Amino acid sequence: MGWGLESSGVVDRVPDALRNVTRAQSLIQDHYVETVAPESLAGSAIQGMLSHLDPHSVYIPPTRMDDIQESFRASFEGIGISYEKIGGPDDRDTIAVVTVQPGGPSAKAGLKPGDRIIAVNGTTAVGWTHETIRSRLKGPEGSQVAVTLRRPGVADPLTTRITRDDVPLHTVDAAVMLADSTGYIQLNRFARTTHQEIVRALSRLDERGMQRLILDLRGNAGGYMRMAERLSDEFLVEGQVIVSSRSRHRDYNETVRATDEGLYEDRPLVVLVDEHSASASEIVAGALQDHDRALIVGRRTFGKGLVQRQYDLGDRSGLRVTVARFYTPSGRLIQTPYRDDRASYYERKAALLERDPAAALDSLVRHAPDSLRHHTDGGRVVLGGGGIMPDRIVPRDGTGRDFRQAVQQQGVVHDFARRWVDARVRRLTARWEGKEDAFIAHFSLPAGTYASFLQFAAQQGVPLGTVHVTSPSAPSTNTAAETQRDATDRFSRRAVEEARPVVKTLIKSNIGRRLFGSDAWYRIRMPVDPAVVAALRHEKAARQLAMQYPVSPTPNRMAADRTARALRLHPR
Repeated sequence: MGWGLESSGVVDRVPDALRNVTRAQSLIQDHYVETVAPESLAGSAIQGMLSHLDPHSVYIPPTRMDDIQESFRASFEGIGISYEKIGGPDDRDTIAVVTVQPGGPSAKAGLKPGDRIIAVNGTTAVGWTHETIRSRLKGPEGSQVAVTLRRPGVADPLTTRITRDDVPLHTVDAAVMLADSTGYIQLNRFARTTHQEIVRALSRLDERGMQRLILDLRGNAGGYMRMAERLSDEFLVEGQVIVSSRSRHRDYNETVRATDEGLYEDRPLVVLVDEHSASASEIVAGALQDHDRALIVGRRTFGKGLVQRQYDLGDRSGLRVTVARFYTPSGRLIQTPYRDDRASYYERKAALLERDPAAALDSLVRHAPDSLRHHTDGGRVVLGGGGIMPDRIVPRDGTGRDFRQAVQQQGVVHDFARRWVDARVRRLTARWEGKEDAFIAHFSLPAGTYASFLQFAAQQGVPLGTVHVTSPSAPSTNTAAETQRDATDRFSRRAVEEARPVVKTLIKSNIGRRLFGSDAWYRIRMPVDPAVVAALRHEKAARQLAMQYPVSPTPNRMAADRTARALRLHPR
C-alpha cells in the first residue's frame, strides 16, 4: 500500500448530515431490546460510510492496530524466532521453532531450528493458541523469559533463559547469488527499514561479484510509498520521474524525481511481479518499466494505484483513507477501475489474470484502446487500465501444479521435511554442518523418499486414491477415461509423477532451511521457480535495456559510487 501515518486526530467538524448518525447511535443504545456495545455500533457506522468509497479505504479496529503498526515499524520486542504449531502423536500441538534470527535473543540463548518449546516460565505451552504464544513470548526489552525445550536427537528437555530485545522484522527475505553472477533479492513489503536493508543487500552481493540483479516483488502488497520512491532512486538517473500523485487537494499533488544518489544504475535488472504485487511494488515496477531501466517478468500486478493516509481515531482504532491516485512516469493510472460493489471489483481483477496468459502480449497491446496505450522513454508500448503488465508474461506452471499446490498449501511438504530431518538430525549435522554450498550442489534425497512422501501425503488427507508410484522415467498408463475420472476425486498418477522433480526440490529446500537458514531455502528453490527461470532466460533482453539506458559510468564514477555506498552503510 502506498500510505503514510498521520498522528493528528480527526478534525472537529460535524456536518449536519452526520449529526443523524450520532443521534441514531444514541437512540439504539437507549431503546434497543438488547444491550449493544457503542464501539460495535461506531465501527459498523464507519464501515458503512467507507463502503461508498474505494475498496481500499478501510477501518482498522483496535484489535488489529498493534500488528499493523508493528509490521511497518519493522521491529518488535520479543525473543527473535519464527514458529509454527505442530501436531501428531509425538508433538501434541506444540510450538516448533522454524527460524532463529542470527544474533538475536534466542540465538544467544542457544535455541535452534527444530526445537520444540514445551513450557514457558514453568507453565506447559502445549495447546496454546497463537494469541497466547505471542503474549507469553513477547515482552519489554530487557525482560527475561524461561523456556523449556525438547530438541530432536536429545533425550532430556533443556531449559534456558532468554533476555528479550528489540527484534527487527526484516523486509528483505533473501539476498543471495544465483548462477552466472546473478544476484537475487526478495522484498516482502515496504517498511521504515526497507531502503537501508536494500542498500546493504546490494553491497553484499556486489562483494560476491554480482553483475546482474533479479529483484523479486512477487507477493509484496506494498507499504510506505517513500520507501518505494527511495528504492526506485537506486536504479534511476538524476531527474527522472519516479511517480506522480494527483488529488483534488493540492497538498497531495506531487511529482517525485530521482536524485543523484542511485548506486545501481548501469547493470542489467529484472523485476519479478505477480497478481499479489501491489501499490508500492507497482510504483517501483512502473517507474523502472517506463524508463526502460528494467525488464518486468511475471504476471499482471494487482492494480492498486492509491495514495493513502492512516489517521488515529483516538481509541487505538484507525482510518486508512485514499487521498490521491498515483501515476507512473508515462502517465499510467495503475488503479483498476472500481465502479460497482467490492465483489465486482475483485471479479474483474480475476478475469484479467485469467485472460492475460491466454493471449500473446503483442496481441493484448495491439487490441488495447488508445486511452490505455502509453509509451516508455524508448518508445515501447505499455498498457494501463489496471496493474503493471509485464514485458514477459509467465503463466502459472501447469506441470503437476494442482498436486504441488495441494501438498504445499496443506503444509504436507513442510511437515514431511520436518519429520524427515528430526529422524536424522545428528547424521545430517555431522555430515553437512558448515557446508552449505556443498549441500546445495551435491545433496539428493535417498531412493524411496518420494514414495514415503506420497504415503505421508495420503495419511494427511491428500486424495491420491489407490494409484501406485512409478519410476521417474516410466510413462503413465492411465487411459483418458481414467485420467478424467481421477481428476474428479483424486490426483492422477500422471499429476503425481509430473510433480515429482519439483516436490523433491521443495523437500530439499526445507531440509536446507533447517540446516543452514533461509538463504539456503531460496537458493535451492530458485532452479524450479518458473519466474526465476524466465528471468535468467531473458537476461539478454535485460542486458540490452541496460546498455541503452542513459548511463555511461566512468571508472571515477564507479569508484565514487562505491565510496558513497560505504559511507551510507557505515556513516562516520
